[in-house]
Amino acid sequence: MTTTAPRPPAPASLRRRILRLAAAVTTPLLPGDYLDLVAPLRSGADLRGRILAVRPETPDAATVVIQPGRDWRGHRPGQYVRLGVDVDGVRQWRAYSVTSAPGRRGDPISITVKAIPDGVVSNHLVRRVRPGAIVQLDQAQGDFVLPGDPPARVLFVTAGSGITPVMGMLRAGALAGADVVLAHSAPTPTDVIFGAELRDLAARGAIRLVERHTDTDGLLGVRQLAELVPDHLDRQTWACGPVGLLDALVEHWATGGQADRLHTERFRPTIITPGEGGTVTFGRSAVTVQADGATPLLDAGEAAGVLMPSGCRMGICFGCVLPLRQGAVRDLRNGALTTAVPGDGVLIQTCVSAPAGACDIDH
Repeated sequence: MTTTAPRPPAPASLRRRILRLAAAVTTPLLPGDYLDLVAPLRSGADLRGRILAVRPETPDAATVVIQPGRDWRGHRPGQYVRLGVDVDGVRQWRAYSVTSAPGRRGDPISITVKAIPDGVVSNHLVRRVRPGAIVQLDQAQGDFVLPGDPPARVLFVTAGSGITPVMGMLRAGALAGADVVLAHSAPTPTDVIFGAELRDLAARGAIRLVERHTDTDGLLGVRQLAELVPDHLDRQTWACGPVGLLDALVEHWATGGQADRLHTERFRPTIITPGEGGTVTFGRSAVTVQADGATPLLDAGEAAGVLMPSGCRMGICFGCVLPLRQGAVRDLRNGALTTAVPGDGVLIQTCVSAPAGACDIDH
């Protein structure tokens, strides 16, 4: 009689068995929790990045080089990425343009950050963060990009850190051979982010650079732009800078009948101001309640008749985890704050979290 030895299990099946066994012996934590510590950039994990370097650009701006996780899908020049950065126990999310050219899968990316007065995240990234730090990432997004067939005549109008998405476009090389004018405004020549690189591009004839230094020349406005670039309305234009400048450009291009030739980029972050207690909205259940800063969200929801998932009610089993769509909550065990705006994908334990201001729970 001939016998056939059983085939070894397929690698994927074997991995599943190992993970099930590991989950059984590591409860209440899951194997993924331990893997996050040793391999935070692995495929299948929440998307993260490891900071590789922080390179000063100006006295108050720096380029942050990041190695994204394996699930990073790349970016188009001009797009931005949202970073989740833990600062003093609070996870803060901010959007920054990707200033590196698209590369091969697995290549590092860079963002360039300008520290602003009282800017919690910007000052942390420019002055405090060190190589090796892990940040949360979203996939790149945004439509402030060049078309597939770039135009022959282009105008960029930027001010301050508004140069960052444009730098990503220039570095990508898609405009090689085009007639490109860059009108950029900054307080002084020293304050021009990427100043040396931009001036080198101009010296090589890749762009025509028009610098306006506001400390001596005044603000860049529509009248000044028309004098500096007389054919501005005839060019496909990308503009990024202060809201006042962008509003003036939009009105000017519309008045000139060329609104479709102007493309603008505006970042308008939602400001979350933590407090003690607040209005809690359970969005899917269409229930809104008031809760003080000592009442767990789990208890507040149940008292209002919302069917809430729960388990140990002690913050151990993670059976009560729900998405925080927007707002701020405080961990009752250690006082740590967590904030979120739509799209962050932040998960919280409702049994040990209390409202720290208005918050919206996706449940």
